[in-house]
Amino acid sequence: MSQLAPPAHARGVTTLTLDSAANRNALSAGLVAELTAELDRCAADADVRAVVLTHTGTTFCAGADLRAPADPHDFVALMRRLVALPKPVVARVDGHVRAGGFGLLAACDIAAAGPGATFALTESRLGLAPAVISMPLLPRVDPRAAARYALTGERFDAAEAARIGLVTLAAEDVDAALEPVLDGLRRASPQGLAASKALVTATVLQSFDQHAEDLIARSARLFASAEAREGMTAFLERREPAWAL
Repeated sequence: MSQLAPPAHARGVTTLTLDSAANRNALSAGLVAELTAELDRCAADADVRAVVLTHTGTTFCAGADLRAPADPHDFVALMRRLVALPKPVVARVDGHVRAGGFGLLAACDIAAAGPGATFALTESRLGLAPAVISMPLLPRVDPRAAARYALTGERFDAAEAARIGLVTLAAEDVDAALEPVLDGLRRASPQGLAASKALVTATVLQSFDQHAEDLIARSARLFASAEAREGMTAFLERREPAWAL
């Protein structure tokens, strides 16, 4: 069963919609594969000027699917594909973003968050760390804020996400706020968009090329640890982990 809604195309903008309410749009192997394939199609389609990544339901992305996880290399390749796509990718978020969902969000070029959006880097509470998602995330976010939220797992809202650079803008009406953004992308030339995106994403791509393998290995070691097993078990059982004070 597909975890993406059928793509929608309007005046050069293709919208890809995460549509798996049963697991809160978690990053399963199936979702990662579907989204990668759709991005490849968008890259090859001359009629696509830009891509909007959005969601159904109250959650944009809940992070890794603990029951059917994607291969870490595939997830890293998906994030890198978003960054390297020669067409701008705009995130439209009006729901919860957790853990690995930050990787999708930070890999997008422009992001708008509505009043239903909340954010939390919850890895530390599971005995993990935001390892692979740090590649697109850390170059974008205020360093002090990154330290605070990665260490504490605190939840924050759309206004704070905009203040720290996680999203481009926060608005009560996220679609209205995106109208001038999409209008600007439609007015830009394909060559100009590709060349400009290459300039602004160069540092992020360097992070992928230099650190991906080390961070994948670091993440695997954490996932295999006793603390992570306790953290994930406690999460699935909806209880506090053994170390909580």
